[in-house]
Amino acid sequence: MEMISVLDISQLQLGKGQKDFYVNKIPPHILENHSNITRPHKHNSYLTILFTKGSGRHEIDFNSYEIKPGSLFLLPPGKTHHWELSEDIDGYIFSHTANFYDLHYSHNRMHQFPFFYSIQNTPYIALDKKQKEEAEFLFQKLLEEYQSSKPFQQQLILSYMDIIYIELSRLYLTENAPKIITSGTYSEKFQQFEDLIEKNYITEKSPSQYADWMNISPKHLNRITKNIIGKTASEVITDRVILEAKRRFLHTKNNFSAIAESLGYDDYAYFSKLFKKSSGLTPTGFLKLY
Repeated sequence: MEMISVLDISQLQLGKGQKDFYVNKIPPHILENHSNITRPHKHNSYLTILFTKGSGRHEIDFNSYEIKPGSLFLLPPGKTHHWELSEDIDGYIFSHTANFYDLHYSHNRMHQFPFFYSIQNTPYIALDKKQKEEAEFLFQKLLEEYQSSKPFQQQLILSYMDIIYIELSRLYLTENAPKIITSGTYSEKFQQFEDLIEKNYITEKSPSQYADWMNISPKHLNRITKNIIGKTASEVITDRVILEAKRRFLHTKNNFSAIAESLGYDDYAYFSKLFKKSSGLTPTGFLKLY
């Protein structure tokens, strides 16, 4: 069955001695990795993109963002994206595995940063001219270190990356509060719930099973999800299934029944009703929009 491609970081043109981290200017990134990034795809690593020149559109899981100087995107693993770019496009892109960061910071984790608290949070930051220039300086320093072969290279790469994430977190919190899902006990549990869904949503749809895995009651799980995003646990699971269905409807050539079956639904009529209830459209209606 045809699937949306998942781009592993090893498929990028990595620097000498690198296997978990990648950084480049956008024009050479497009040129060197053209065969892997021309169609909508996912990454199994974290992705940060800063546009410094040019224009276009960036599509991320059915949300469309305008690209202009100062547009910055932070994508956790698993997001489906593609873009249409002007010929004069320029900027920076870096990517890394979770382990590249987490294994080197004993008390820090990628999920500490607000844009990675939850997949529900926006992946976009609009930088003004001064912010863009400050970010561009840090991205350039990161690229220069990546291309060097000096002692303590990896330590300095991690330090620059950490500074970038911290500075962007400050901007993100200022621009998006109180819209974002923040850290805290409920948010940590919700994050755990999202992680479990990501690993199991095809084979497990029962909120009770997720609650059991989390060592909490189904009632408490519902309390958490209602508090965080105003939806029941069942609705959160269904939303993830429907998002994947939309991806496969749009980006693969498989028929509706085959896609429904691949998502754990043998009864296509039931799945079609579920899809319409969640999205407001039938699968055919959804495709007509695109």
